[in-house]
Amino acid sequence: QVGVGVGAGHVVDELDRLHVDARVPVGGPQRLEVAAAALVDHPRPAVGGANLATLSALHLAHVSSIPFENLDVLWRRGIALDTASLQAKLVHGGRGGYCFEQNRLFALALEAIGFDVVPLAARVRYRATRLLPRTHQLLLVTIGGERHIADVGFGGNTLLAPLPLDADAPVAQHAWRYRLVREGDLHVLQIEATEGFVDLCAFTLERAARPDLEMANWYVSTHPASRFVTTFTVQLASPTVRRVLQNLEYTEDRGGSDVRTTPIDRDTLPALLRDGTALVVSPLIALM
Repeated sequence: QVGVGVGAGHVVDELDRLHVDARVPVGGPQRLEVAAAALVDHPRPAVGGANLATLSALHLAHVSSIPFENLDVLWRRGIALDTASLQAKLVHGGRGGYCFEQNRLFALALEAIGFDVVPLAARVRYRATRLLPRTHQLLLVTIGGERHIADVGFGGNTLLAPLPLDADAPVAQHAWRYRLVREGDLHVLQIEATEGFVDLCAFTLERAARPDLEMANWYVSTHPASRFVTTFTVQLASPTVRRVLQNLEYTEDRGGSDVRTTPIDRDTLPALLRDGTALVVSPLIALM
């Protein structure tokens, strides 16, 4: 695999050898009813209007149902952001995706319900050792004049619920705490770790234009230095545990210092991706 890291290369080779399908069986505890209603031809009753309760319920349902994953990047299949492709892959296909797919799908559903949604572009700072380009997408959702950040596409560390834009004080989301701090015109999203609050990403409130998001999507899915090109990952957040499979390491984070990382051998990997009771991706479901 040219340009693929050693661990990621082993993963891709193993999946190819075993002809593992990236889909998983239909089933699981969560269903994004409103998202499905927004994206398929026949509508369903919404769970509520364009209010904070509906946004919060959909946000949690999305992040705990649709994994963050980059298999198509490693398989060089390309990442399409049009509505039909997102619907086919993440809604009907039982697949996951990364931020541009996840938050674009979420924005489509929210807009169909009647939410005021603005796409934003951010620089990832988490574990970054240099200044990175704006290669992360998140959303600004305004409800009754109150602005909230929604992000269903930051992998295991993603928000479990919308975060008020003025959340300079820590906000608890189950076992984890987030906050937003200001650096001039920048808003910096942080999560609390054992060493204190650490940066996840930094952004302004300027609307991200579709061509800019398309270019960023192409960059992170093709550039030789992109972590998505060199590293295999599947990640899923939930109110009780955050699961991260990265190359051949599996981590469960239950908040605070309760973080456990286990090496995964190549024989175990297919079951994690294919078995309906897998540790990592069992909630990865088809929504219709």
